[in-house]
Amino acid sequence: MKEFIKVMKALSDPARVKIMKMLQHKTMCVCEIQTALDKAQSTTSKHLKILEDAGLITYQKNGLWVNYKLADGTQSPFAASLISHLHHWLEDDCDIRELVRLLPAIDRNIILNRN
Repeated sequence: MKEFIKVMKALSDPARVKIMKMLQHKTMCVCEIQTALDKAQSTTSKHLKILEDAGLITYQKNGLWVNYKLADGTQSPFAASLISHLHHWLEDDCDIRELVRLLPAIDRNIILNRN
């Protein structure tokens, strides 16, 4: 039951649900996620850690970048089930639709003023 509760608690915060919905559309770094959510870097990192600990997301280091994506669900059957269902849930939510609409314009190179 402990593992189930951890996964459910991880998705009990609206910002973490939004992160999950964004990551189903593209892999993102912390600066892109924090820009999309309009949250501080430390707050965004805490949300990411909670999702990672629950087995819902994973990350890969690429040089100086840490790229986050949805987990494959192998860590937890509860996480796997929620990841699978979340693809279809909340698609009609206005906040989620707006975030998804903005995703193509959210780019780390633009955020950091790099060409």
